[in-house]
Amino acid sequence: MITKTFQKLMSSKIKNRHRLKSKDIREIQYELEKNFNDKIIDDNSKVEIGDFEDIKLIFIDGNPCFMINESKIFLTLLGLNKFNLKKNYVVVDMGAIKFVTNGADVMSPGIVDADMDIEKNNQVWICDETHHKPLAIGIALISGQEMIDSKKGKAIRTIHYVGDLIWNYVAKSL
Repeated sequence: MITKTFQKLMSSKIKNRHRLKSKDIREIQYELEKNFNDKIIDDNSKVEIGDFEDIKLIFIDGNPCFMINESKIFLTLLGLNKFNLKKNYVVVDMGAIKFVTNGADVMSPGIVDADMDIEKNNQVWICDETHHKPLAIGIALISGQEMIDSKKGKAIRTIHYVGDLIWNYVAKSL
């Protein structure tokens, strides 16, 4: 039996996809440099934007590497793997994986390590403690130090995770 989510995914496609102007690319690059202290988009890259469901995706050389959520630019998991960023990581224990990969927000008790430079409202990426594979992208609700020290409450609001519509679209298109 085909699930409704899978049917929605299969009928989904990118709409209004078009190449960005140099000025728009510079603005995106500036935002990314603020978040990650690194130049991410190569000057020779082809940068496009398009609508997927109610999300804007930014394509770098044909790959959906970023998304726009609440007027902010976020990495997709594909983008995180492509650019191999080390900053703003949060490591969760193996017991938290099934919850994170189902889109749950990350709770402090499941966090075993975090980048100490994380501040509240920073973009973060969540990985498992054994393989350090990216599982999700989210927004920090507390600082990195608080994530490690706290034993209760939410630490991260998840916005993109393994198994969501974006992840499945990317997997289908590769």
